[in-house]
Amino acid sequence: MGWFWADTATSSTSVAPHPMPLGDAKPPPSCPMHNKTTPPPSRLPASASTPQGACPYVPPETSSSSPPSSSANPEPAAKPSLLSRLNPLNNMPFDLSNSRAENQTQALPLSREASTIPKADGSLWEYPSPQQMYNAMLRKGYDDTPVDAVESMVSVHNFLNEGAWAEIMGWERRFSRGIGEGYRICKRGEENANEALGTSDAFDTTTWKDREVPPPKLLRFTGRPTEPTPKSQILQWLGWAWPAKYGTPPPFDRHDWYVERHGPQGTSEEVRYVIDYYEGQPEEGDEPVFYLDVRPAIDGPKGAAERAVRWGTDVWWRASGGVVREVAKAEAERNRKEEQLQANSRRYN
Repeated sequence: MGWFWADTATSSTSVAPHPMPLGDAKPPPSCPMHNKTTPPPSRLPASASTPQGACPYVPPETSSSSPPSSSANPEPAAKPSLLSRLNPLNNMPFDLSNSRAENQTQALPLSREASTIPKADGSLWEYPSPQQMYNAMLRKGYDDTPVDAVESMVSVHNFLNEGAWAEIMGWERRFSRGIGEGYRICKRGEENANEALGTSDAFDTTTWKDREVPPPKLLRFTGRPTEPTPKSQILQWLGWAWPAKYGTPPPFDRHDWYVERHGPQGTSEEVRYVIDYYEGQPEEGDEPVFYLDVRPAIDGPKGAAERAVRWGTDVWWRASGGVVREVAKAEAERNRKEEQLQANSRRYN
């Protein structure tokens, strides 16, 4: 979904997150969230990826400083390559138009909404305006996109990106100080992790209570809808074998988000997160339902260990009766205090 993010910053008063849109907020059939083709026309090819560190300068169509050619048949000036037109932070064109499209039947808002997601420089990523979203979809070949559905599509797009960042913040709160601290937080299962973190809302995208470690930042991201993750493929195989338990449609999109993680003593590293986007069955009133599977990529032993700790501790906590043990422990402590009070009462009578 973040493949629609624009880059030029403008002032905006509204700040995400916002509630999931209701009623007609369900994206139309022409929306790329519902259409999965191979390759989908709404995505840049994998060959269009810009390597990290690529110069963001976009050369002009022609150079005004070049001297006139004396040749009778001068060679035509070379047009800039596709890669030079792309922002290396999101693999999208620098010049996302905010002008009304030709034959557009309805005016669309031009204002953009600020996310809660910080960039490397500390500023916030901004979402595209509905007009930019519509122009981007026309550019990708979605000529049948209803204009009156674009605002709802922008709302869903922003909602999903805020949800993805909330999940990433959950991982960072657990493991920014290392595997050992992550295990301490996770060892009593997911249901008690927020208590250990001192966070009441698991979907909080702004609170960061660790005063010694700076919060994470989103450096860049890329969409890879034609490259399914190994986990999503395994789930599809399981769904084929046991459809009653694992039968779900494949993800309609896949992203890689590159996050700057800060650690103790001023250390920092880049962590790649993999995100699979799934669509669920609509709820009452045709309200769309989406599921995000967000986890660190297994680019080395550390990413694998973090996933194993968080998943394994939660499974063990539930399978071994962790809740029952906690209740029994609390009951024993309560009985001990009551016996102590009774003993003290007999002593002074």
